[in-house]
Amino acid sequence: MKKVVLGFSGGLDTSYCVKYLSEEKGYEVHSVIVNTGGFTAEELQEIEKRAYSLGVKSHKTVDAVRSYYDKVIRYLIFGNVLKNNTYPLSVSAERMSQALAIAEYVKEVGADAVAHGSTGAGNDQVRFDMIFHIMIPGVEIITPIRDLKLSREEEISYLKSKGVQMNFDKAMYSINKGIWGTSVGGKETLTSHGMLPEEAWPTQLTKQQPEQVTLTFEKGELLGVNDKKFSHPTEAIIYLQGIAGAFAIGRDIHVGDTIIGIKGRVGFEAAAPMVILKAHHALEKHVLTKWQLSWKDQLAQFYGNWMHEGQILDPVMRDIEAFLQHSQQQVSGKVFVTLMPYRFQVTGIESAYDLMSSKFGKYGEMNSGWSGEDVRGFSKIFGNQTMIWHQVNEDNNK
Repeated sequence: MKKVVLGFSGGLDTSYCVKYLSEEKGYEVHSVIVNTGGFTAEELQEIEKRAYSLGVKSHKTVDAVRSYYDKVIRYLIFGNVLKNNTYPLSVSAERMSQALAIAEYVKEVGADAVAHGSTGAGNDQVRFDMIFHIMIPGVEIITPIRDLKLSREEEISYLKSKGVQMNFDKAMYSINKGIWGTSVGGKETLTSHGMLPEEAWPTQLTKQQPEQVTLTFEKGELLGVNDKKFSHPTEAIIYLQGIAGAFAIGRDIHVGDTIIGIKGRVGFEAAAPMVILKAHHALEKHVLTKWQLSWKDQLAQFYGNWMHEGQILDPVMRDIEAFLQHSQQQVSGKVFVTLMPYRFQVTGIESAYDLMSSKFGKYGEMNSGWSGEDVRGFSKIFGNQTMIWHQVNEDNNK
């Protein structure tokens, strides 16, 4: 019997894939879930139970939370990456870690094929396929949802016919959880107008009173929240999520260009990621020079776009990561944030590397580092070439 490794999440699409691959195609199905955060131990146990109840031969859980941070998230933070100034790559980035881990498991099992539950309309199909073509060339890629052009309603009907019991009402929303945010897709995101209802958001508003938090960064990495210190940034992210998530912060709808050339909408909630990115950026604006900030913005935008399109294995990504890593040498200090229902405000920073030092002068007041005559001369020289251009062209146009 041929073996297939299936990337399994326990949701509607991958549940369908188990039944279809085993009962319709006769494969020995080996499911694997790559945990990139967002799942509790209990949830992972339930997913394993579901996999076996659906008929898999074996199931494996891969803990990729720390490696996901070390290889991906840290650079998204260093670059303050927000796709289209909105989306923190909550799902697109984690798909890279998942695809790479699944490819390694295919080698371990010695499978004849690999399968995933992507549809034919989104980005994930390209991300998974591309990584598999690079990492496990020659292994057949099976995508039942895409190949059969199935609607969610058709999947539900098929599973019901097989006696599968699950919360099909909840399954009307496609939810992908990870340490760097959770995406939420449903009928409201299939058109250009419509907002997800309150009950569709996985994390509900439970805090009303404003709350102050202090984030401590060391060389660009979050290692402290309030009075708590952490040995690894993933611990700090999870802890902050527990605080900020209760304020329903970081909810939004992202509209973007898919890799295959169509527009798409998806809802997401990312309380900790949004707070961290904005806090980190605020700290950088105090401790980096304007040209460091300028080049970081340009390289980070490319990095985020190329990551979004699944190109994590392109060697140019390692080159940009080296630049981003080096840029963080002075990005250390505290950032103060006020959390409120549905929003937050960065109120200030404190850092030994703060370039806004009063000993060099205060903006809008007399500076101690130069005189008025110094500025008079500088202003004349700084605009000299532009002045010459205007005079030459005025003379020629007479």
